[in-house]
Amino acid sequence: HVIISDMEHNSVVRPIYRMAKEGIIEYDIFSSMTGDPKRSPVRICARIAKLLRPNTKLVICTHASNICSVTFPIKEIAEFCHRHKVLFVLDAAQSAGHLPINIDQMDIDILCAPGHKGLLGPAGCGILAFKNNIILDTLIEGGNGVMSLEGSMPDFSPERYESGTIAVPAIAGLCEGLKIVQQIGLDNINKHEQTLYKHALERLNCLNQVRIYAPEHHGSVLLFNIDNIAADHVGKTLDDIGICVRSGFHCNPLAHKTLNTPADGAVRISFGIYNTLSDIDILYEALKNISKLK
Repeated sequence: HVIISDMEHNSVVRPIYRMAKEGIIEYDIFSSMTGDPKRSPVRICARIAKLLRPNTKLVICTHASNICSVTFPIKEIAEFCHRHKVLFVLDAAQSAGHLPINIDQMDIDILCAPGHKGLLGPAGCGILAFKNNIILDTLIEGGNGVMSLEGSMPDFSPERYESGTIAVPAIAGLCEGLKIVQQIGLDNINKHEQTLYKHALERLNCLNQVRIYAPEHHGSVLLFNIDNIAADHVGKTLDDIGICVRSGFHCNPLAHKTLNTPADGAVRISFGIYNTLSDIDILYEALKNISKLK
């Protein structure tokens, strides 16, 4: 039995869904209380507690949502899991390179993150980190130049999970991205993104037709819609004038259901270290023109 949050990306949901469909596991979804003014670590853990079963083995939770800037109380959830002898897996796709993460202090059993987002690496690389006493099954077996006389993959990391030639160029690019993140500093990155978010919030709140989802959570992502204008139309119009956003469901139907977005999803703004306040002002002017055309 596995428990996941109601803000999980399809990277989590689809493997879980397939295993459940094949009868390998059962799963439940706990409420993140996103948008609830009474939201707290204790209340979130209480919602997980209601779903616990004697055979619950795993809780999977995102650190930060990919459609709004809500974050989860990771340390408290991990401690709760370990009190109940349940493994805790963290999806750090949206937080690595944006927020501080300490696997030991946060008591994370397994951490997963792609390299091409906040860590500024190229596509085709990522991170899987887990405690030393955890050995996972393999997905693919093959040659890796280690223990070549054995018929099975090694039982130690990372070679156990490296079948074939690893993506050396992508890993080299990830290392350079990590250097940039370290040089700038997570605190500076986070402060910059918070500044951009607050400025965007102020500007977009001036447009009566704009609805912002979970605006109380400030960070690197802002989700919005313009009343009576399809999200895809807004995204395409912005793209035509050189403003890059993403519309639709962002590979996350669970989170869109949680935030109660319309049938066509919503529009996502993503802030990064190379964005400026003037970028937000240009976006504001464009949205003001779009909202006049409805």
